[in-house]
Amino acid sequence: MSTRTPVAGLHEHVGSTVSIAGWVHRRRVLKSVSFLVIRDRTGTAQAVFATPPDVTEETVVRLTGRVVTSPYGVELREPTLEVLSEAVKRPPFDLYRPTVPATLPVILDNAAAALRHPLLRKRFELAAASVAAFRRALDTRGFTEIHTPKIVSTATESGANVFQLDYFGRPAYLAQSPQFYKQAMVGVFERVYEVGPVFRAEPHDTARHLAQYTSLDAELGFITDHRDVMAVLRDVIAEMATAAGPDAPSVPAEIPSLDFAAAQELLAHHTDEDPRGEPDLAPAHERWLCNWAAREHGSEFLFVTGYPMAKRPFYTHPAPTDPTKSNSFDLLFRGLELVTGGQRRHRYADYLTALGDTADQYNLDAFAYGMPPHGGFAIGLERWVAQVLDVPNIRSTTLFPRDLHRLTP
Repeated sequence: MSTRTPVAGLHEHVGSTVSIAGWVHRRRVLKSVSFLVIRDRTGTAQAVFATPPDVTEETVVRLTGRVVTSPYGVELREPTLEVLSEAVKRPPFDLYRPTVPATLPVILDNAAAALRHPLLRKRFELAAASVAAFRRALDTRGFTEIHTPKIVSTATESGANVFQLDYFGRPAYLAQSPQFYKQAMVGVFERVYEVGPVFRAEPHDTARHLAQYTSLDAELGFITDHRDVMAVLRDVIAEMATAAGPDAPSVPAEIPSLDFAAAQELLAHHTDEDPRGEPDLAPAHERWLCNWAAREHGSEFLFVTGYPMAKRPFYTHPAPTDPTKSNSFDLLFRGLELVTGGQRRHRYADYLTALGDTADQYNLDAFAYGMPPHGGFAIGLERWVAQVLDVPNIRSTTLFPRDLHRLTP
């Protein structure tokens, strides 16, 4: 088997004969010479031919030739060409162009080819780097990675629609989150995290919602309250931002925090709306608050804490001083809610009180055996990447998105 040299490493082999392999990124035929630009996972390189090679763009080839310097860096001279797989269909647009001259539906309909464009591929390289950073940040803090079922017997989140399916004659659902499983595993490992898909059958047709997305979940035990969770989240986000490279946002040493009631007062006094009495923030309110945090604190991130219990799931821990408020938070980033988290109820009796007659619908055994005070958070991966890269539609940072209208490819 011949040794393959990544095209990004050709400069290390000037004067030597090497083999490269990849896709024909661009074919240029001039009067006296022809060029093939070859693309692999590391970049592009040019090969020079005296006779125009009979190949089309996106054909997969192997070239063997001598590496020489050129005004543009290095290139392959006197190459021999072997076709590994011929492209019999053209991509929906020219992949060699520096920009993407296609609409989002065209890109999504032809994702297998369209995502080869370096600008589009970059989004998912950033997503991969972000997941690696998420894992790294939690691994170094004593967390254990877990993998929980995505077919469950009951709905996880209150107020959210679920996808129902037939499980060998019994009703089952696609998991809306790993919430109960990661709480149960706090009783085993103390600190856990998971990277996996979650499913929401809510009929949203917006640029910020999906029916399936990738959730980066974490849960940690032996906390004092939600502020301990916020501190861990800050460090995780900082690690993910560093991995984002030149597009990275700056994460302050301490992310500014604003109580929900105080946020509503600000909005009431400085905008045309009075949201006081509302149980949640509208998207326009999140944008205004992020602009406020940037002006007042120089931060693109803002914690909003103390949401009303009426708007939080039943497992959220109420504030000790005011049971109508929760020990929960949202992390806003560049005008959008990026993370939801908080302290959870951990006492068995509290769950029985919160659920009342519906308590038998949920598996509460983990809490019956004793559970430490704990809390956690969940980051939407696709939303994170979209906000970092300033992409307006979350579908643009989702591999094969699923929404109200899209089930293929």
